[in-house]
Amino acid sequence: MLVGEIVKDKGAGVIAVAPDQAMVEILRLFRDNNIGFVVVSHAPGRYMGTVSERDCCNALAEYGPEAALMPVAEIMNRNVAICSAVDGLPLVMSIMTQRRTRHVLVIEEEAIVGVVSIGDVVKHRLDEAQRTERHLYEYIAGAGYH
Repeated sequence: MLVGEIVKDKGAGVIAVAPDQAMVEILRLFRDNNIGFVVVSHAPGRYMGTVSERDCCNALAEYGPEAALMPVAEIMNRNVAICSAVDGLPLVMSIMTQRRTRHVLVIEEEAIVGVVSIGDVVKHRLDEAQRTERHLYEYIAGAGYH
């Protein structure tokens, strides 16, 4: 399966925040949208970095309560994991494993077209396994043959 198929299935919506937004605002955004990752951007489709729940935890551990009011530009991840819509799922899984990240930006022609999370990868791998199981059962049972 290609990454572009996952983005098509889940939708290309990407939540982006301004670099001057305070970390506490981002945490509220996480809570209100049941997410744990945003893109930091000055312009639609572009990125400066990303912020995850882990980045927020690390900032709190390093800076204490003052971190809550820091602009996310000061805590964001600038070394963003990216892939292309034509990349396969095994490559994205490898990126996630090697980079120890749960999110990968999908980039086409230098613009963000989506985000793939580890949950998206697990869902699609599970769907593939269930389809394979069903096809094997039908083959063994002779279902669908006349």
